[in-house]
Amino acid sequence: MTSNSFTCATTDGQSGPFPIPTDLLIGDAWRPAASGERIDILNPATEAVLTSVADASPAEGIAAVDAAAAAAAAWAATPPRKRAEILLACFHAMMAEQEWLAQLISLENGKALSDARGEVAYAAEFFRWYAEEAVRINGEISIAPSGANRIMVQYQPIGIALLITPWNFPAAMATRKIAPALAAGCTCIVKPAEETPLTALAVAEIMRRAGVPAGVVNVINTSAPGPVCSAILHDPRVRKLSFTGSTEVGRILLREAADQVISSSMELGGNAPFLVLDDADLDEAIEGAMIAKMRNAGEACTAANRFYVQRGIHDAFVAKLVERMGALRLGPGVDGATQCGAMINRQSIDKIEELVSDALGRGAEVRLGCKTPDGAGFFYPPSVIANVQPGSKILETEVFGPVAAVIPFDDADEAVALANATEYGLAAYVYTGDLKKGLQISERIECGMIALNRGLVSDAAAPFGGVKQSGLGREGAHHGMLDYCEAKYIAVSW
Repeated sequence: MTSNSFTCATTDGQSGPFPIPTDLLIGDAWRPAASGERIDILNPATEAVLTSVADASPAEGIAAVDAAAAAAAAWAATPPRKRAEILLACFHAMMAEQEWLAQLISLENGKALSDARGEVAYAAEFFRWYAEEAVRINGEISIAPSGANRIMVQYQPIGIALLITPWNFPAAMATRKIAPALAAGCTCIVKPAEETPLTALAVAEIMRRAGVPAGVVNVINTSAPGPVCSAILHDPRVRKLSFTGSTEVGRILLREAADQVISSSMELGGNAPFLVLDDADLDEAIEGAMIAKMRNAGEACTAANRFYVQRGIHDAFVAKLVERMGALRLGPGVDGATQCGAMINRQSIDKIEELVSDALGRGAEVRLGCKTPDGAGFFYPPSVIANVQPGSKILETEVFGPVAAVIPFDDADEAVALANATEYGLAAYVYTGDLKKGLQISERIECGMIALNRGLVSDAAAPFGGVKQSGLGREGAHHGMLDYCEAKYIAVSW
């Protein structure tokens, strides 16, 4: 264990089971950066420095590739049942530390402790799901139409994978990538977000203690992700890239990956519409809206941004949404009573303020909030703006915060057109009392995932991903593991 570490205590004052390493995990050892440089990690609720982590260089990125390459052959040859048992051990180990990990996530991310607890459970579930899927990488066999030969197809590990994770779900976005990669027989390098690396480092140490062999999972933190990731992606041994983050950064990474023709999975930006029809159950729609908008304080790619509400129910919906969002308690995430925690950084607050100001300047009306509180911490209150006009930036840009923009519509055709008027296509929400109508609308909305009369769409057993500028490929389900496999066709006669 490295001497550089961070000790996290739960709300009852109990320390975690081990100090969290704050160096680079390369092969079988935690090591400091050769430069000695470190990155300060802030608590978004107080703006205080929690600790610092090692700052990797491109050379250390290649050292991580070396470690992953050294472990690759043995891990690919490990029987699927053995890989499954190790992943299941990771699930149990992570769930045993749920409260401690939730506290850590709240400290470095700012989210409410209740959201953090939910994230740990969701993150651990990927280990359990892919423990079950690891033994189900089934091949295929058929007869060629001409009868000349058999067509045999095997699925083999694609190779070393670079996994780049975001700050908003620092545990779940790591396990959603690591678990299917390991289930398929791949080794990996994890590059967590600069703002929230501690959770990924803690998860990596839990995995080491649960039996993941050295070099199978490597973790590097860096303040220079461009040069470090470019160096890794230009190493011919690296064959897979999985990225969750903004569409803008995704485009840059796709260009980098093109030089070595690296298979790329992209889970990019969203701008989710939330459609409420006149015949919807108002109370159910409000419950769904609170989950879809306020889960993680709106800092989610699946968060509902644009609330399109049919005129017959519009005023009642806005009134109830204001009542419910106005009752939420804003405060530090580690306070168990908090329901809306801090945003990740000052830039997030600036972006929210800019989008709200633009909407108000175009004629939108403040129904709740929309005023940044004084004092330390990156806080923005739950807010509702109504009568948002076409052309407002908040309808075109992912707000990534606790602001609900409400727009009336007249009929279902108009609602679908408004929902599709975006370059994004990740998630959407539809509320109606008519199941047939809901399914018809769901088929017409251009996105990868629809929550029909539900406020939550994510599930480890479901294929998560978007269309248009929201990404490539799918995570979760059986689909997520196949993204880390290559299909090999063997022509054979007998």
